[in-house]
Amino acid sequence: MTTIRDVARHAGVSVTTASYALNETGTIGDATRKRVLAAAAELNYHPNAFARHLKYRKTQTIGVFIARFGGAFYEEVLEGIHSVIMETDYELLVCPESRTDRHILLHRQVDGAIVFDTKIDSRSLLNLASQHFPIVVLDRDLRSDFILPLLLDNAQGVREAFVHLYGQGFRRLAYVAGAADSFDNAERMATFMAEASAHGLSVPVYQGNFTEVSGYDIAAHILQSDERPEAVFCANDQMAIGFLRAMRERGLHAPEDIAVVGFDDIPLTRYMQPTLSTIGASRYDWGRSAVRQLIDFLEDETPFRPHWIPTRLLARQSSSLPGTSADSG
Repeated sequence: MTTIRDVARHAGVSVTTASYALNETGTIGDATRKRVLAAAAELNYHPNAFARHLKYRKTQTIGVFIARFGGAFYEEVLEGIHSVIMETDYELLVCPESRTDRHILLHRQVDGAIVFDTKIDSRSLLNLASQHFPIVVLDRDLRSDFILPLLLDNAQGVREAFVHLYGQGFRRLAYVAGAADSFDNAERMATFMAEASAHGLSVPVYQGNFTEVSGYDIAAHILQSDERPEAVFCANDQMAIGFLRAMRERGLHAPEDIAVVGFDDIPLTRYMQPTLSTIGASRYDWGRSAVRQLIDFLEDETPFRPHWIPTRLLARQSSSLPGTSADSG
């Protein structure tokens, strides 16, 4: 296990100087401080801020490290987490993506963590997790006795969407991908491509980034080509909304011209014209399950119980040809 002495030796400074740099105390030069921090990063050294005072001191606080606050997707997950916190004596610290908030995680200034931020690297999480610092991840598949990967069943919903499109006779399909570093996007794309391959179809992939603008831009590009797809699967609803907007501006309609399916079932999809076909899951229950298991581990050392959060296709107007049933949910 790396110690502060190892960091000091690696940086060529005294242990006292290393301590000043790591704890942001004392009077040392910026160059020295940066050299110590660089050495700590190279050695993957993360001091426990509370170990200086009392071993295994409790804060009665759960930290949620999330990419951003905005949007119904994150709001519903946080609502589920908050609903459980209100039943306990724990406090909730929600940290959107920033270096300051990551400092809170790396120094274990909360009792446990729920991580939904791909910018926090997996190696750090594996090194941080312990019996006294359990972690739940919602955006990657990490295996450890002290890390719970609680993930959406992406494959189930995507398979239902493919069957829905294929069953209506669509054969020229396209996939609009989300962020390249997204675990969920990777699973959704792999499932869709596997289904297409099993049915003898070749599907082009267009790289987006989960934003409405990227869906719009991809649609504008596709609609200029001579070989338009009959149906498009977008890795999230925001991109699907952008795709439909580009179609509408060009006088095209879903599903008659191009059928469109998204993923996430954000509230807006139910009120659009046409209503957007999408894949839904209870994000509220997802948040509740994550924090409930984390608190059970902290309180009683109850082993984590990995399971998939169920998903299902909601086939609405944007992908349901006349004569087929559309889900009103």
